[in-house]
Amino acid sequence: MSKQETLYLKIPQNVVVKDRVVTLGDVAKMECTDQIILRKIKLMKIYSFSEDKNKKKHQKQVMSVLQVLKLIHEQCPDLQIDNIGEIDFVMVYKPMEESAAASWLKTIILCVVIFFGAAFSIMAFNNDVGVNDLFDKLARQVTGGEENGSLILQIMYSVGLSVGILVFYNHAGRKRNANDPTPVQVEMRKYETDSDTAFIENSSREGSSVEVK
Repeated sequence: MSKQETLYLKIPQNVVVKDRVVTLGDVAKMECTDQIILRKIKLMKIYSFSEDKNKKKHQKQVMSVLQVLKLIHEQCPDLQIDNIGEIDFVMVYKPMEESAAASWLKTIILCVVIFFGAAFSIMAFNNDVGVNDLFDKLARQVTGGEENGSLILQIMYSVGLSVGILVFYNHAGRKRNANDPTPVQVEMRKYETDSDTAFIENSSREGSSVEVK
């Protein structure tokens, strides 16, 4: 190289790969003014998942960015590297995709479980606080003892509860009220981040992560 080139490297905390042999281009976003070096680095092999495990089972591996820097410098000793990503990252190997039928079946089962679980929670809460008794008292005070008043309150309460859930979760089918992430998406991202952090720390303590030597 006539002048010292700089490679900007960005690797996210969690990366899903489809091939057993992982190249740097599979896990990282890179930028360099020298396109020849960039193409060479993208094709560089950084890890290989084992073949003796069940191919349908997802495999995970923690890797240190220092090991990645070492592999890059072995091929390009004079290359300056600016890491703007994670220090340690998780590679998730998913060799086989589920069929559409299996995916839909899991989705349907999950929706049924969530529906009846939420319904049971709401009914248990209403019975615990005595919502029906409260509706009866309100109906007698407002209507003077008519039995239909309590039923109207129950219907309006059910409608309001449904509308409130849709507004709070910002999601109704494929339609969304705004472009902001829904509370479910936020909690899923938090869980994914916490899970990756715990997996990285456990791998580091057990010595199973790929570190520079």
